[in-house]
This record gives sequence, C-alpha cells and structure tokens, in this order.
Amino acid sequence: MITLNPLRWGKQYESLEFNDVVHFDTGEPIARIGTVGGGIVGRDLRVAHKAREALLEVPTNELLQMCRKAAELFEKETLTVGDSQQTVDDFIHQQSASTGLPEHMCQSNMAKNSFVLSNMEQILDCLTRGLDLSILSKGYGEEGRGVTVSYQAQTPILGAILPNNSPGVHTLWLPAIPMQIGLALKPGSQEPWTPYRMVSAFIEAGVPSAAFGLYPGGHDAGGAIMAKTARSMIFGSAQTIAQHAGNPKVQPHGPGFSKILLGDDIVDDWEMFLDVMVESVLSNSGRSCINCSGIWASRHTREIAAAIAERIGPVDVRPPSDPEAQLAAFTVPAMATGTYAMVQQDLAESGVTDMTAEYGEKLIERDHCAYLRPMVVHADSPDRGVAAKEYMFPFVSVVECPQDQMLSRIGTSLIGTVITSDEKFIQAASRCVDIDRLNIGPLPTNRLNWLQPHEGNIIEFLFANRAYQIAPMPATANV
Repeated sequence: MITLNPLRWGKQYESLEFNDVVHFDTGEPIARIGTVGGGIVGRDLRVAHKAREALLEVPTNELLQMCRKAAELFEKETLTVGDSQQTVDDFIHQQSASTGLPEHMCQSNMAKNSFVLSNMEQILDCLTRGLDLSILSKGYGEEGRGVTVSYQAQTPILGAILPNNSPGVHTLWLPAIPMQIGLALKPGSQEPWTPYRMVSAFIEAGVPSAAFGLYPGGHDAGGAIMAKTARSMIFGSAQTIAQHAGNPKVQPHGPGFSKILLGDDIVDDWEMFLDVMVESVLSNSGRSCINCSGIWASRHTREIAAAIAERIGPVDVRPPSDPEAQLAAFTVPAMATGTYAMVQQDLAESGVTDMTAEYGEKLIERDHCAYLRPMVVHADSPDRGVAAKEYMFPFVSVVECPQDQMLSRIGTSLIGTVITSDEKFIQAASRCVDIDRLNIGPLPTNRLNWLQPHEGNIIEFLFANRAYQIAPMPATANV
C-alpha cells in the first residue's frame, strides 16, 4: 500500500499521524497519507520567500521548458510518488478507486492537466497579453512601446486548498511555477493523487524542489495556509464562495451555475443543438462547475426537456473500469441521500416536473457509496426555486422564460453559452456582468479555451500593475 508523506519545501516529512485513503466501493484502504497540523504549516510559511527565491534562480524560458517536460512525465511515465513507483495505470486506478470517478474520466482529466502544462507558454502569453515574462521576474521592464511597465508579485507563494470531486481543476494552479511563484498545497483527502504526481513530475523535470509544499491534514492545516499566505485559492460550496467574497487575497472556486440560453431566432430548430446540451449536462458525470445546470428558452421547453431526458435518463451505474461508464459515485453516501432529498423538495413546487421519472430509481445506495442517476426537470417559470439550483451529478433544469428577461433572471453563471445569431441579444449577453465566460454559438459549456481567463485572471491575482518611473542619475552622483 502506497504511503504519501507531507513535503516541506521539497523535503519529505515523517508524520506521526496517518489517514487512510479507502476504496469508494469496498471501503478497503488503498493508501496512507501522513498528516500535519496547522502549527507545522505556519512554521514552514515563515520561510515561504525561499520558494520564490529558488524559482527566481531559473530563467522563465527554462521553467517553460520544464513545464513541457513535466507534462510528458505526468501523462506518460513512471514517477516516484510517495514511497512507491507509480505508473500511469497505477495513477488512474488509484484515483478512480478513491474518488469514484470512472477510469476513463480520470484519464481524460489527466490529459487535460497535461495539455495545459505542455501549452503553458502560449497560455501565459495570452493571459499576460503578450508581456515579456522577464518583467514578472525583474518587477519592471520595457513593454515594447518605449513605456516602462511594472508588475509586482504580491506573494512569494500561492496557497491552495484542493478539492476531492474533480481532478480537472488542478489546471488552475499550474501557471504559478513558470511565473516563479512557489506552491503550498493542501491535497484533497480523497484526491491526493494529482498534486502528488504533478509535483513529482515538476521536480523530475528540473524545477527546484524547494518551490513545493504539500500539506495533507485537517481543517487547521488548510486554515493556516489561508491565513498565512498573501494569495490563496480554495475550492468549495456556495457557502465557501460567500465566505470569501470581496477578499482580494482569496480566489474562491465553487458551483458554476453554468447555463445555455437559446435565442428566439433559433429555438424552433432546437433539435440541432441537442448534442451540445446533452454533452454540457452529462460530461464528467456532471461534477464540474462547467457542467450545464440550466437551459433557458422562451418556448419548446417541455419538448427540449423530454428529448434530453430520453438521452440521459436511461444512463445507469456501471463499473468504474467500463469505458462506457458515465456516472461517478458519491464516496460519502450521506451526500447522495441529502442531495436527493433536496431535489425532492424542488419537485414538490407547483410548475416543476421530473421529466426523467419514467427511467427508474434515481438514488442507488450501496454499502460504502451511493449514486445518483441523471435527472432533467422542467420549470415553467424562472420563479421556480429549481431554476437557481445546481447539484453534483448530471442534473439540469429546463426553464421557460421570455428572451428579454433571461439575462436579468439567470443569476451568476460561470459559463454562459448563448446560441443565437441575434446581434442585439449577443450585445446584451456581452454586457451581462453575471456571465463570467461567454460562449456565442453552439459551444458545450464543458469545452474550455485555456487561452482565456477562468474565474479571474491568475496574472492579475498574483501580480499588481503599478507605476514605475526611472530618471537618469546626474554625473556627479556617480563619482
């Protein structure tokens, strides 16, 4: 059984306490994770500046080369992870076993992380709008128009409280390393695999090990990272988002409430976009913030809901090794039963209809886990409570709403796919401050262009643009 130890700025730490990582279906241990408390984390963060200093010794162009090498190692090679040699197949089996994700989804998320890492130079070029990365290292430089610009790092390290539910989100902290910002990561208790393997790949590729801290532990370990780092990101619920709203030191990531809006000019041809809607709802077992939780149209909404239900309603539980498996397990059964109870409350409201009712039981309970099969509900008005809900399984509400009210009623939406050729509707959507990532046309909500910012630009989060003026010194001052 593999043992994963904390990493204290590149040095393995022998913990006194361990937690087991267990198989989601059998409950049997598959790994041991050494844990640390908030006190150890706090002591390490006192010397966090050394992580950035180690990275500043390596030119950014070399770090970008190391990123490309790390991507190849991460996706294709056997790496030292914990006290074991981990093959790619080992990684996929272990991640699936602890998270409940089907193995092909683990492989897909692995490829996504590798893609971002291997294309980091192009991604940073877009996110910085073509800025010479040496300016981020030095703090100032010539922009290319004879203008001095300055970007000041606001922190020597990025702290991150990582999630259990979706390995794809690890793409969000990867850009820190080529920008010479160290990492203090608290791995998810059920998904330590990606951060541990990624850090191993970085180090094997030549990135200084002193740039990395891995701190598995309880809430006190996470609390210490949040309290003692000048910039951190956290993944959690809507309550987590609300707790950190307005805090410039924290970038919170949570439910996406992503939506598809069908314009009046194309809604009569909605069948043309059925594949887009189904993929947006069902991909990655509906676990991601980029999955679609609401489809809005002014008419044909019952027919749309019925057609989606016909496609995803029959989806059933399959073994995680099955390449056709489309559902992930809830590793904590109470989360599934609690979620299903909330859905039942939504369905009790007048004007809300379960369009997947004919496709059998939705809650599948087992000894150590549970599943929720896909659900499609129809809401006859945006006033229905379910129109503002999102759940961590393939669940979507199809909402009837006049087009001229949609943008004022959809609420916060991480992804907004607006399918229309109506220029006035496109302009209105472009001005809508409730949509973070806007897609115009039939783009599934789950297909991201990584050359675009995601829930804020990480460059602007980690660096501050400031004034920087230089005047030549008088000759006598040089004597």
